[in-house]
Amino acid sequence: MDKPYLKDFTEEELKTLPEITPAYRARQVFAWLHRGVGSAAEMTDLPKSLREALDAHYVISKPAMLRRQISSDGTRKYLWGLADGNCVETVLMHYAHGVSVCVSTQAGCRMGCVFCASTKNGLARNLLPSEILDQVIFSGLDAGVRVSHIVLMGTGEPLDNYDNVLRFLKLVGAPGGLHIGARNISLSTSGLVDQIDRLAREHLQITLSVSLHAPNDTLRRQIMPVARAWPMERLLASCGAYFEETGRRVSYEYIMIRGFNDTPACARELAAKLAGTGAHVNMIRLNDIAESPLKPSTPEAVRTFQQILQSSGVNATVRRRLGADIDAACGQLRKKQLDTH
Repeated sequence: MDKPYLKDFTEEELKTLPEITPAYRARQVFAWLHRGVGSAAEMTDLPKSLREALDAHYVISKPAMLRRQISSDGTRKYLWGLADGNCVETVLMHYAHGVSVCVSTQAGCRMGCVFCASTKNGLARNLLPSEILDQVIFSGLDAGVRVSHIVLMGTGEPLDNYDNVLRFLKLVGAPGGLHIGARNISLSTSGLVDQIDRLAREHLQITLSVSLHAPNDTLRRQIMPVARAWPMERLLASCGAYFEETGRRVSYEYIMIRGFNDTPACARELAAKLAGTGAHVNMIRLNDIAESPLKPSTPEAVRTFQQILQSSGVNATVRRRLGADIDAACGQLRKKQLDTH
């Protein structure tokens, strides 16, 4: 049987492990794990017998940095190698409000969105909670900064890896570890309505970001297969329920695709659906993917679209592009790695 990953355990769970005695040692072990040690041998204030027992019976994960790219704007893009040979991407970004890390939740993705490089090679597997957590820990350590915000918006669909993502959220928010509060965490989903409903019942204070990308089902189904399972009316109702349950405003991501979903008519239709809901629309110019016929909207089209939304009472902002010179968009670096192996 494969050894369990020690970083997957909460502090309370560590107290129950037979190797950790007395139980107060669990707090020390938990703190060391979240500082990024690569083995129990590095936990210098623990008895040698305990360190040896932990190394013998558990895995203390530490990803291999396969590639690091640093943008002219300070954004860092990492490609991490996992123990089984899979690789995942992470992006570290600097903002006025602090340092944000965009993490992947799966190796690959099975959602099939036509505009996204993450899904081109399909889904390899779900990431463990520790493998998601490692992206935050080791990106921060490499950059020499304290991470203050997290977005689950990298490769993969977080709600398709629901249980591991929920455990990650518990671990990353725990005192004694990174202790990043839920209000500083955003989770992006392509719109798995049943899982959004489930997440609402958790009453977490994270921000839910929904990949909408079209004002109606006809257009959305052309670029997002998930829309065939969940109509937009049902999706928006679920998002409204999430807001009611948590009190947290829902953000809608809208990729601007030239001549497809960026017309004034599309803007007016979207505004009619979202006006009065307290929603925020995060407009994103499409990243060019070489093998895709889709192209980003012109700056003029983006401005017009935003003005129509705002004049209708819908809060709309245009996402600032970071790391464009280092393949910082989801899946681009991982895809290059897979294509060359």
